[in-house]
Amino acid sequence: MGHAGAAAAAVRYLRSTGATVPVEPLPRPELRCVGEDERAPVDQTEFRRVLGTFATGVTIVTAPPEAGFACQSFSSLSLDPPLVAFMVGRTSTTWPRIARAGVFCVNILAAGQGDLCRAFAVRGADKFAGVPHDPAPATGSPRLTGAVAWIDCTIHAVHTGGDHLIVVGRVEALGTGDGDQAPLLFHKGRFL
Repeated sequence: MGHAGAAAAAVRYLRSTGATVPVEPLPRPELRCVGEDERAPVDQTEFRRVLGTFATGVTIVTAPPEAGFACQSFSSLSLDPPLVAFMVGRTSTTWPRIARAGVFCVNILAAGQGDLCRAFAVRGADKFAGVPHDPAPATGSPRLTGAVAWIDCTIHAVHTGGDHLIVVGRVEALGTGDGDQAPLLFHKGRFL
């Protein structure tokens, strides 16, 4: 299946889950195969080692009523319209719950929230047990107490990206936490 076919499949999946927002596949650029005379893909271990030198912020993406996962692949995307993006593995068991909700909140973690991040990185656990939160104003997605900032979104588009999906959210509301907290960073396999 080509990228355009995979994007259309992602949209069909979202529609079948009852997503509450209209999601349409965008036209894909023409892609070509890597030629035999071109360099082969790099070793996955080396890929991970080298890209691990890039420090990233750490977030928890949540959706109502209580779905969420730890995510370090979050980015702002556009000012007009206001869009953000995150990447989620196709094997994620939380993603289908977020897709069904059609909305999400990105919680940017504070420097002291490494344990919270670890709790949300565990598959199958009750991630919200003992975690204080309130509903984000636009979507009702869990807004985690103590986060540096939060971004409340509706799903705008979903694209394929290898073994991940690229989820684009339209920002409906956002804000910062109390005080001037430092963010939690991830670098070379550990929190900073």
